[in-house]
Amino acid sequence: MRAAPLFATVALSVVVLTACSSSTSAPPPGQPSPASSSSPTPGTTPAAGAPALRVETVAGGLDHPWDVAFVGGDRMLVTQREGTLSLVGGLRPGAPVTPVRADLADVYARGEGGLMGIAAFPDGSGRFVTCQAHAEGGRPVDVRVVAWQLSADGTAATRTADPLVGGLPLNPSGRHSGCRPTFAPDGALLVGTGDTARATVAQDRSALGGKVLRVDPATGGPAPGNPFAASGSAAERLISGYGHRNVQSVAVQPGTGTAWSVEHGPDVDDEVNVVVPGSNYGWDPSQGGETPGGYDESVPMTDIGRFPGAVGAAWSSGDPTIATSGSDFLAGPGWGDLEGTLAVSALKGEKLLLMRPGTGPDARRIVAVSTPTELDGAFGRLRGARLGPDGALYVTSDDGNDDVVLRVTRA
Repeated sequence: MRAAPLFATVALSVVVLTACSSSTSAPPPGQPSPASSSSPTPGTTPAAGAPALRVETVAGGLDHPWDVAFVGGDRMLVTQREGTLSLVGGLRPGAPVTPVRADLADVYARGEGGLMGIAAFPDGSGRFVTCQAHAEGGRPVDVRVVAWQLSADGTAATRTADPLVGGLPLNPSGRHSGCRPTFAPDGALLVGTGDTARATVAQDRSALGGKVLRVDPATGGPAPGNPFAASGSAAERLISGYGHRNVQSVAVQPGTGTAWSVEHGPDVDDEVNVVVPGSNYGWDPSQGGETPGGYDESVPMTDIGRFPGAVGAAWSSGDPTIATSGSDFLAGPGWGDLEGTLAVSALKGEKLLLMRPGTGPDARRIVAVSTPTELDGAFGRLRGARLGPDGALYVTSDDGNDDVVLRVTRA
């Protein structure tokens, strides 16, 4: 067992900024949406009186915190990519941060892989799942979803299903590992996965990479109603959507139950997609196998030419990419007119994007995007984004140098 390092209690000051956000409008259907920045995109107008946000540092001293999960009361678990799990004992500045004893010696921390996403069962039982790159004898094996039980005092966690879902592909370099789980309101576990930078994986429905999976968390098998439930392939039965490059998160829209995925593009076109069960999202760097062994990243993220029925992006960053990452919908009266907005963190872009889904015929499109100045370059690379039980948004930085967990609310 590898013990997690002990982090000192962190008591950091509140950061409150009041500058207005910038805002851009989405283009017509079928055209990429530009990434929002501090300067308005030509032809758009910044929103008047854009709301200010309040940003507080809840915990610091962390090393590449990948994700957070809320495990009852005001306790929050934080995964760190190198293979440690910590408990934050409160959702306010100065909360104590303590190590959780857990056997994580098999975590394969290389490049983009390691101990990644985490999600708590919604029943308040202290059960949770993690996404982690797995090694045996120091050799990379797979990315897997593991189920855990947290002790009542929060000091230790034990595995209850190892793996709950295994066999997700893993590149020895760690490239394009995915992987973040989210519980849907219907009880299904949604898992976004990466294509491991292998050319044929995203379009191969017998492989679990480059997909959005829909899993029964009790068994690790397919959730009821999956689109390929009758398939003879155990892997295909788990798939909800395929043809993705490197899915970083999946968020479920309140009121509709619609799942939205966020993924990395190559040098252009990070995407936000609506997850339509059984659909292809058109990423095919193998060119249909015409370049065996090649990984051609010059192809479109959604290759309508090769796949006429592919689902187009609800939003695309265009050029350049900003490395969109974690996401969650803002919900609760405290958000005012921001309620229903999809909050998306960005690594390379070092910002938080607030994306407004449309209604009616535009319900599967992002129609407006704004960038709050309070989280535009102020904290470096932003990785995780999860709505907490108190209605606040919790965001992690990912610079590897005294990283933090931030609490974001309306000012």
